[in-house]
Amino acid sequence: MGTHVIKMPDIGEGIAQVELVEWFVKVGDMVSEDQVVADVMTDKATVDIPSPVAGRVLALGGQPGEVMAVGSELIRIEVEGAGNLREAAAPVAAEPVAELKAPTQARVEVATVSVAAIKPAPKPAPTQRAAPVAREANERPLASPAVRKRAWDAGIELRFIQGSGPAGRVLHDDLDAYLAQDTPASAAPTGGYAQRNDEQQIPVIGLRRKIAQRMQEAKRRAAHFSYVEEVDVTALEELRVQLNQKWGDSRGKLTLLPFLMRAMVVALRDFPQINVRYDDEAQVITRFGAAHIGVAAQSDGGLMVPVVRHAESLTLWAAADEIARLANAVRTGKATREELSGSTITLTSLGALGGIASTPVVNLPEVAIIGVNRIVERPVVIKGQIVIRKMMNLSSSFDHRVVDGMDAAQFIQAMRGLLEQPATLFLE
Repeated sequence: MGTHVIKMPDIGEGIAQVELVEWFVKVGDMVSEDQVVADVMTDKATVDIPSPVAGRVLALGGQPGEVMAVGSELIRIEVEGAGNLREAAAPVAAEPVAELKAPTQARVEVATVSVAAIKPAPKPAPTQRAAPVAREANERPLASPAVRKRAWDAGIELRFIQGSGPAGRVLHDDLDAYLAQDTPASAAPTGGYAQRNDEQQIPVIGLRRKIAQRMQEAKRRAAHFSYVEEVDVTALEELRVQLNQKWGDSRGKLTLLPFLMRAMVVALRDFPQINVRYDDEAQVITRFGAAHIGVAAQSDGGLMVPVVRHAESLTLWAAADEIARLANAVRTGKATREELSGSTITLTSLGALGGIASTPVVNLPEVAIIGVNRIVERPVVIKGQIVIRKMMNLSSSFDHRVVDGMDAAQFIQAMRGLLEQPATLFLE
């Protein structure tokens, strides 16, 4: 028998280190050739690490959340034959890492799976004490001012606590025992609710860590400013309903997003300074003729931004199909690095949960993100008459280092005009 060492592979794009997200095996497990043994995360996506050999796991070289260098030892496997141990560059820790539960959900849920494996610390056993005392409502039990203040702060009536001090005086120990006891809500003498004291430690690893790092970096480096404008989408919604009624069965149903993407690409023709990426270290702004639109999508593991490439060339239905395809890839954890990178501007929407206004964070190195709020019907004054219209806000953020306030306002006003007169979306 020999030992085969699997090293952290070179994933490409000049990446020197990756984060170990999740193990799918533990020490002692048998693995087959091409079986996925671990997930690692780069700046862009989660990557599966398969085993090139079959054998038994001897040791694991890291724990979830640990950042490992490319080329470092990932796992040791006992195999038939000589193995490749002599080629290993770095030893694995003498003590293998603790066993981890195998995931039971899709790859995009790695952060959730890791958290689920952590159990809350056990609660201390309750202190045994006598049943609550049934004093009269106007009876004032003996207690020091400090004990009375603690009871008041905790919302507890001292008349229900059995005192162990002289003449039945309620002591701090009596109060501690009362607080430690698990009293069902139905039996709470004051008619209140049961208290909870459980805690859970949740490590920030995997996708959640990457999101935190990117958001913090974006707020630290970019000079954010937001601009909110309301849009009358009554005519746009009427057009969308008509198109779905006529072609929904054959071409698929249209949501609002393809229309918004169309408005963005048409408006960008006159505002190319918005469709850029800014390399603040090299002090270079790159303008793009193509509109590669990132569409912020929420997965069970966290926020991801798949990219609709060359949105300027897509019809409404082609854009809708691509949005649906990318959303499915994100949900199932199959989105590739290429599908999650290269955007030049981002569109973010929470749909019916979009609220009235928001302040989205720019997706660096882009300089603009267009936020969509929910559609509501409300009274609007048009030509002196009060009418009911479908209104929606655009809440967008820009990097003030590159985008001037006037340019941002004019860009959003251009989008507004296109959305309020939807026929202009298709004029060349």
